[in-house]
Amino acid sequence: MDRRAFLTRSLALGCSLAASPLVTPVALAQGPWDARLVVIVLRGGLDGLDVIRPIGDPDLARLRPRLMETAGLGLNDGWALHPGLSGLRPLWDAGQFGALHATSSPYRGPRSHFDAQDVLEAGTFPAGESRSGWLNRMLGIVPGMTAETAYSVGYEQMKILSGTNPYLQWSPRSELDLSPQSRRLLDLILHDDPIFRDAALRAVDIADTLFTEATSDAEDAGADGEMGMMMAPAPTRGHAGVAAFAAQRLRAETRIASFSLHGWDTHSRQDIQLNGALENLAETILTLRDGLGPVWDRTAVLCMTEFGRTAHENGTLGTDHGTGGAMLFAGGALRGGQVLGRWPGLAEADLFDRRDLMPTSDVRAAAGRVMQDLFGLSRGDIEDTIFPGLDMTDAPRLAV
Repeated sequence: MDRRAFLTRSLALGCSLAASPLVTPVALAQGPWDARLVVIVLRGGLDGLDVIRPIGDPDLARLRPRLMETAGLGLNDGWALHPGLSGLRPLWDAGQFGALHATSSPYRGPRSHFDAQDVLEAGTFPAGESRSGWLNRMLGIVPGMTAETAYSVGYEQMKILSGTNPYLQWSPRSELDLSPQSRRLLDLILHDDPIFRDAALRAVDIADTLFTEATSDAEDAGADGEMGMMMAPAPTRGHAGVAAFAAQRLRAETRIASFSLHGWDTHSRQDIQLNGALENLAETILTLRDGLGPVWDRTAVLCMTEFGRTAHENGTLGTDHGTGGAMLFAGGALRGGQVLGRWPGLAEADLFDRRDLMPTSDVRAAAGRVMQDLFGLSRGDIEDTIFPGLDMTDAPRLAV
């Protein structure tokens, strides 16, 4: 039997495109710090103007008369939160959820998903100048790094963490419930191929760990009941499963996790599509919080997207590819309850190319400042190695 074909079937490998909701791998890395960083890539182009609404700007209603028919949740200083994120309102009130508005990556191309995502994850412009992601380059400059040798299960890689420095990758949507005989066969078939063998067996070990911990949790939950023992619940699928897996690893030795959420390319019926995607995002963040427990207070979650949407709604009750947008952030380690950024205005003369929200900050600077504050990285390392060419002079302070 062909080894690659066997591994593909056994581990349920899959691939996904830029805006496709197929497989969502999670990239993980260890580090010598106590703080945690989660980077969620919102693939498809999040409409920041709808998510964090500048209701204090008189031009918003003119540009979006139908999209603004549903009232948002009033925040402060002329801002409102999309109803789809109502589940995060308590985090906002607790100072653990906020936004950076009118921000973007350096990408100013023809608004291509693939090109813009490459720039966002590479952290360089043009993206082709770097073969690695910015989180991976960060790992390379940190002393005392103890990450295990990199491995990947699944075809899609998170470029943001890919590179020569060690990290782990895992797709929690894969089934790895192998019998002892199947595991022995897997070992025998891959015996002379150490790269595939070690990756496969390491993946099975993680699956065992997750099942053991789930069973232990179930036993603890039923210890005081008449039954005494409960069956371990089936693994959660989709966005909540991704978040639960990341939280479980982050409570242990992992310090950095990165994964994607899809569903943000809202060309039509944005009122329906965006609401569902935001509810998923809210559940993802709340699952992280609940799964991290006390570690949440030392965690920063950055939700970044490749570009924003057009300022004007289109004829199909949607928006098209734009430029400036918003970065959402959460976590007990960050200063939430506020909308940061210099607001450019929505008058036609203030728009980028007279169609998009004008970006007034580089989203990389915000991420760099978080790494500087949480991990003690120097500004020089951030500007020269992690984000080459970045100027952090006006980087907002997000950390507590």
